[in-house]
Amino acid sequence: MFDLGWTELLVVGIVALIVVGPKDLPVLFRRVGQFVGKAKGMAREFSTAMNDAADDSGMREMSSSINKSLKAATNPVGTAMDGVKSAASSLTNLDPESETGKLAAEREADRKKIEASTARAAAERKQREATEALAKAEAAEADVAAPAATKPAAKKPAAKKPAAKKPAAKKAPAKKPAAKKAPAKKTAAKTAATKKE
Repeated sequence: MFDLGWTELLVVGIVALIVVGPKDLPVLFRRVGQFVGKAKGMAREFSTAMNDAADDSGMREMSSSINKSLKAATNPVGTAMDGVKSAASSLTNLDPESETGKLAAEREADRKKIEASTARAAAERKQREATEALAKAEAAEADVAAPAATKPAAKKPAAKKPAAKKPAAKKAPAKKPAAKKAPAKKTAAKTAATKKE
């Protein structure tokens, strides 16, 4: 009805503070609150009276049927599923004294037994797998511990040390070309003679 935001209410409050004054402002707000409360009460009474009149004339049933038909038109799948759910609920509400009720009770008991046995078998399987895994872990630990105790420690190959760099040798002076082969023979003979000594 009234589209007042916080900014509009703040402007109204400031104007009221200026026009009315700070002394009479609480009295003004109290009277405005009482007026708004009376207006809400009257609106509530009016809506209650209109609802009662609609109930008396059968308008509510008509509006609910119109709402259902609109819902069915806008969402046919949802409406169909609602029909299936209501039909299924009538099938599950069985008289326990009838043959169908007794059969349903037997089937429910069988279902519970099957679930219990399946759960028990799953628990046993998990227990068995856990013990097998534990046994494998213990065997692996024993295999690791046994060779370490019986075999001597294997020697690791010594790491190669990097060779120290030698200073670069000076180039030898260029040799004179040998004109004769005789001096080479003499040097060979000298080295042989020194070896004999």
